[in-house]
Parts: sequence; structure tokens; C-alpha cells
Amino acid sequence: MTAAVSAEPRDRRGTGRARAGRILTYAGIAAVVVYCLAPFYWMTVSAFRRPEDQFDNAPLPSPWSVTNFTAVFKPGVGFGRSLLNSLVVAGVTTVVTLLVGTVTAYALARLTFRFKNAVLAMIIATSMFPSISLIIPLLKLFSDIGWINTYQAMIVPSLSFALPLSVWNLTAFFRQMPFELEQAAMVDGCTRGAAFRKIIVPLAAPGVFTTAIITFIGAWNEYIIALSMVNKKEMQTATVSISKFTGAYGFDQPFGTQMAAGVIVTVPLVIVVLIFQRRIIAGLTAGGVK
Repeated sequence: MTAAVSAEPRDRRGTGRARAGRILTYAGIAAVVVYCLAPFYWMTVSAFRRPEDQFDNAPLPSPWSVTNFTAVFKPGVGFGRSLLNSLVVAGVTTVVTLLVGTVTAYALARLTFRFKNAVLAMIIATSMFPSISLIIPLLKLFSDIGWINTYQAMIVPSLSFALPLSVWNLTAFFRQMPFELEQAAMVDGCTRGAAFRKIIVPLAAPGVFTTAIITFIGAWNEYIIALSMVNKKEMQTATVSISKFTGAYGFDQPFGTQMAAGVIVTVPLVIVVLIFQRRIIAGLTAGGVK
């Protein structure tokens, strides 16, 4: 009888601790979500305020207005061309990164050659250099060869930062694939290249897709390279164009138009990530499972 009575408080204490743990977990998750989404929420709310209400601190705009969005796409602003420039730079950077990074990662993961680990270490070491340290020599080089105000002046430096990370990510992904896959394909008559194209690449789709999304977002949001390599308005990317906005009427502070442009630039990326979040998570976790 005494043992049963003493066991009951212990069970209650254990249940209480579990409940408190769940409450703390959910509270922590909620705090992180609020911390991450609060800037985007305030940017969206500010974008829908009238220019004369841009310093209002109300949680919702009153009245709602699309003046800032229409001002962003005025003919003289050139924001539509800036979006196209960003799409070209980010798209080409992503495609080239996948083509080069996939082949390189496969060689590092599946082939045997001397100094393989040293090569991989050197590739990763290049990603540790801050981009600002490369701007001056690249600016001098591109000025000498006539690349200033061109797409390649923005794409090539972006590749130098995107490729090391893609090679590292894809190398880990290829390493966890069984070698028997290629051996079985070669027994059936495939060459190593054919086995890579027909067997390995389709199975590596989650990792490749994740790398593509990360690379595209990084190139889409890049600022310092585009700012340094381009001085013509028609070649500016969206991030640079936003930083040079004037107000909706040309005289007021550009907070409203900048917020509206920020929403336009951010929403497509958010939608893509939400749609493909499962594949992205699968690609990020698959490389760490043996």
C-alpha cells in the first residue's frame, strides 16, 4: 500500500516534467519562428503603407495602399530589368555550378587518385576567403579585359564561392551511395560515364536539387560583387537597384519603395522553398546518412 502511494507522486512528477519539457520546446520553437519572421512581416506591412505613413508604427497599415509597388515599376526606375539581370546571373551561376560541381564531386567521392583529400581541403579553403578581399584584384583584372558592366563579371566571382560549397555538399552525398550501383551497371555493359549519367545522377537528385536551391538563393541575394563590377543602371541586379531607390515621388525617403521591392524579391524564394521543402531537407540529411 505504501509503495503504491509513493509510486503515484513519482509518476505525477514524471508526467509534470514531460509536460514542462514539451511546453519549453514549443515555446522555443515559437520564439525562433517569431524572431525569423518578424523582419519579413514588418517589411510586408511597411510596403503596403502610404508614403506619408511610412513612419507609422501600427501593426497593420491603415489604409492599405499599393502606391509603393506601383512606384517600384515606374518606367524610369528600371526595376523590371534589374529582376531580369538577377535571374540571368543567378540562373547561369546555378547551372554552371551544378555541371562543374557534380562532376568534380563524383570524381572526389568515387575515384581513387593521389592527393585527393588535399584537393578537397583546398577547394573548401577557397570558400573561407571573404568576398571583399577579392573585389580589388578582380576589379583590376576585369577592367583590363573589358568585363566591367557585363554578366560574366558578376557570374565568375559568384562561381568562386558557390562551387566549393556545392562540391563539398555533393561529395558527401555521393560517398554514401553504394559502389555496387556502378558495378552492376558496368556489368550490364555501361561505361563509367554512362553509369554516372543513367544511375548515379538520377539517384542523387535530392542532393543536386538542394545544392541548386542554395546556390540560386546565394547568387540571387549577392550584393557586393554586383555593386563593384557594374556601374550602368541597365546592368544592375535587383539587390543593387533596391539600394539606389528614390522615394515614390522622388523627394521622400525611399523606405516604402525599398520595402515593396524587398517583398517582390523575397516572395518567389519563399514560395520555392515552401513548395520543395521536403526535397531540400532530404538532400541536406541524405549526405550524412551512411
